[in-house]
Amino acid sequence: MSTKAYAAHSAGQKLAPFALQRRAVGPEDVRIDILHCGVCHSDLHTVRGDWPGIRFPVVPGHEIVGRVAAVGDSVSRFRPGDIAGVGCMVGSCLRCDSCCEGLEQYCDHGFVQTYGGNIFGGGETTYGGYATDIVVDQRFVLSVTHKGDLAGVAPLLCAGITCWSPLRRWRAGPGSRVGVVGIGGLGHMGVKLAAALGAHVVAFTSSEGKRREALSLGAHEVAVSRYPEEMRAHANSLDLLLDTVAAPHDLDTYSQLLKRDGTMVLVGIPERPHPPIGVVNLIIKRRAIAGSAFGGIAETQEMLDFCAERNITADVEPISIQDVETAYERLQRSDVRYRFVIDIASLRDELLHAWRS
Repeated sequence: MSTKAYAAHSAGQKLAPFALQRRAVGPEDVRIDILHCGVCHSDLHTVRGDWPGIRFPVVPGHEIVGRVAAVGDSVSRFRPGDIAGVGCMVGSCLRCDSCCEGLEQYCDHGFVQTYGGNIFGGGETTYGGYATDIVVDQRFVLSVTHKGDLAGVAPLLCAGITCWSPLRRWRAGPGSRVGVVGIGGLGHMGVKLAAALGAHVVAFTSSEGKRREALSLGAHEVAVSRYPEEMRAHANSLDLLLDTVAAPHDLDTYSQLLKRDGTMVLVGIPERPHPPIGVVNLIIKRRAIAGSAFGGIAETQEMLDFCAERNITADVEPISIQDVETAYERLQRSDVRYRFVIDIASLRDELLHAWRS
C-alpha cells in the first residue's frame, strides 16, 4: 500500500511530501497507523547530512506512537485498535549473544534502524515515522498503556529509554545520588526517571533560567555549571552521572563530581569529539567513563509500563508536519521545552486537502 510521508532527498534539503511503499503485512507483522512522532536531535543530524553513511531519501522519525490497524496471522500480542509504539530499531539478528540476552540494541550484526537502515537480506532502506503508517515485526513493537497524553509518550521511545537503560544498568534508586548533565530532550527525562526510581537527583545546567524548571521536573538540587562554587559543592558526591549533552564539552569538569567507583555515562552524541580527557581524575578515585545506547525491547517495555503506572510522559510541544523545518531551526538553537512531537493528523489533513482540490 502507498504510504504518505515527509522526506529529505539529499543532505541539507528541506523535508517535502514523499510517497513510499510499505511491505505487505506478513505473518509476524503489525501495521500501525501513526498518531504522533517525536522529533529527535538525531533526525536533524541525519537530514542535514552531519553523519557518514546516510542513505537518502530519508524519512526520519523513531519515536512513534499509533493505533494498530492490522496484524499478521501469527501475531498474538497485538490486535487492531491497540495503542502501540516503535522506537529506534525495527529488527536485529535475534541469534547473537546480545540479542539472546535481550540487548538487541547491541546486536553483533547491527540492529536495523527504524529509518535509514539496511533491511536484512537486501538493499531496501527503512523509512521512519514522519509518515501515515508503518509495518514492523511484532518482536519490535511495544505495548502502550498510557491513558490520555499519547503525544507525550512518543519521546519515551528514544529519549526516555536512552536515559532509563543506564539508570537501570547502574542501579539508580533509593540511597544513590544521580547527576544529570543537560536539561533538554534527553536530560529532562533523565531527571524525571531518576527521581521516580527514588534516587537523589542533582541537575547540572549551563543556564540559570533552567534552575526552577529542573526542580519542577523532580531534581532535588540544581547546579549551574558556569558557577565554580556550585560545582565544587558537589565534588566527590555522585554515584552516577548521566551526561546527555550532544555538544563537545570538558568531561574532566564533571568526572571530579563522582564518588570513588562512580561512573559517568555518556548518552549524547556530539558532532565533533569531546576535548581530550585527563586520566588523573579517574585514577585517583577509580572512577569510570562509559557509554550507553538506548535499551532493548524488554527494557523498553519495562520503562513504558513503569511510566504508565506513574503517569510519566515527556514535556512536549506539538507541531504539524508542515512546521517541521521551523522546528528543526529552533532545535538547532535549543529553543524547545523539551521535545517537538509531530501530530500526524496534520499529514492526513494535507492529503485530504490535496484530494479535495
